[in-house]
Amino acid sequence: MYNKHQYSQHMKHLRAVLAACSLGLASFTLCSCNGDKQVIIYSNADDEAIEAMEQALDQAGYQGQYVFTTFSTSELGGKVIAEGKNIEADILTLSSYYLDSAQERNHMFLPLTFQLEHLTPVNQAFGPITRQEGAIFINTQVIKDKGLTLPTSIKDLAKPEYKGLISIPNVKSSSTAWLMIQALVSAYGEDQTRSILASIVNNAGPHLENSGSAPLKKLRAGEVAIAFGLRQQAIADKKKGLPIDYIDPTEGTFSLMEAVVIPDKGDATNPQVMKMAEVMVKEGRKELIKVYPVPLYKGEEVHSAEKAPNQKVFPLPLTVELLEKHQSLMPH
Repeated sequence: MYNKHQYSQHMKHLRAVLAACSLGLASFTLCSCNGDKQVIIYSNADDEAIEAMEQALDQAGYQGQYVFTTFSTSELGGKVIAEGKNIEADILTLSSYYLDSAQERNHMFLPLTFQLEHLTPVNQAFGPITRQEGAIFINTQVIKDKGLTLPTSIKDLAKPEYKGLISIPNVKSSSTAWLMIQALVSAYGEDQTRSILASIVNNAGPHLENSGSAPLKKLRAGEVAIAFGLRQQAIADKKKGLPIDYIDPTEGTFSLMEAVVIPDKGDATNPQVMKMAEVMVKEGRKELIKVYPVPLYKGEEVHSAEKAPNQKVFPLPLTVELLEKHQSLMPH
């Protein structure tokens, strides 16, 4: 029998294999039983988000009429910007900073024709599905065993007492790490952030990870005492009774939005995609907000205990160019 983590990993692998088979056997797989071409959906979303969108599509009667293919954020973002309107996907879900840059360069996404009541202004071509926040994670048992004081800020992770006991994602490969750097730059400026990051990376040592989820895995295993990652993942672990807790840093809680978009393929645009995108957003949100408890639309509510008390927005627009600038602050 699989435990929940093993099952999730197994399903992720299985989904990737099936997606690859679907793309490789296009003449067979990309046709549904009624002869219509399947809708291809490219996504950087994690398993929980994919499952929520698949469930919404299936319940709306689209089962067997689409195929999801998943990529890392940087891989899919680069693909979208490089290929523009020539991209194979009929629908995309991706981090908004890549979508903004792709839209500015390629003018490649159709305005959504369905109505959404956003809480904050959003590009008309974007249908937000999640807003992901960053936080400091702790393994309460390891903290106790090591006799460590609790950090209150991201800057605290540079303290010598945490050497070898923290794990963070690398902003050169993980968008999750950008949430950490946005907070540091906003609070201390770029020059001081560069110095702080050098000390944090030194403390992390071999626990500097390419994946945004890897630090939490090391924290669960007790390999480290402190990590940085997506806030909602720590909330979920704490609810399960694991010795995992989270700390909202004094620098503030920053976030990244992911959204659904439709590439403009002119007359070749599949007539099904606009309705399917609407289902992914409107119906998918019913489950997505349970996993990512940040309201995006009017009428959405989350438990007050799950809401970050000091939510902040970076003062500059989030773009690929800004990401690259912040990546340069990391020690080589």
